Amino acid sequence: MARGASPPVLWSQRVAGERAGQAVRYLALNHPECGGSETLDPYHEAVHEAATREGWDGYMEALRNYMRAGRSVALAIRRGVA
Repeated sequence: MARGASPPVLWSQRVAGERAGQAVRYLALNHPECGGSETLDPYHEAVHEAATREGWDGYMEALRNYMRAGRSVALAIRRGVA
């Protein structure tokens, strides 16, 4: 391990599920318009793929992208663009 580097964090399916639940709750509470949008399907798939690789960095980035996409969809609906 390089000097000053953090030790790797072990993958936990339970914690990953909690993080995914937090992301879904965030969207449901703040941007409910995006619920059921097919636009989010590729982002949902990316989260699933990242989970199968069991790496926190990629998984958390995929969740952030999912939430950003959900927000964008909701804002587009609110503006009447979608």
